[in-house]
Amino acid sequence: MTPEELIFAETHEWAHIAEQDGEKIATIGISANAVEALTDLVYMDLPAAGTAVTAGDSFGEVESVKATSELYSPMNGEIVEVNTSLPDNLEILNSDPYGEGWIIKVKVSGDTPENLMDYAAYQKQCDEAH
Repeated sequence: MTPEELIFAETHEWAHIAEQDGEKIATIGISANAVEALTDLVYMDLPAAGTAVTAGDSFGEVESVKATSELYSPMNGEIVEVNTSLPDNLEILNSDPYGEGWIIKVKVSGDTPENLMDYAAYQKQCDEAH
């Protein structure tokens, strides 16, 4: 996936929504900008499949040598898959944050939140923050 295909939350999570067996499934990860800001990642705490998530609420955390950051769900729904290999291979977030670095997949319930941004708007937010 390329960043231009994704939607972004203000908190630097991305989502890619696809139809799968008549359901909307959102693949969720964190942006390259977030990974770059965190620098050396050392730990990630992930939820279990079957966990309900609410847009804007934390579903886990990622820790770097500098800080611990909450991971926030951009969508409402239920986690149907977790990238369980990620905590042991955090360098994937540096090399492929929009592909192999996905974190969770969520069966979306309800509409896509209106506060999510396309890539251009997200980049503008990041540029203004620097």
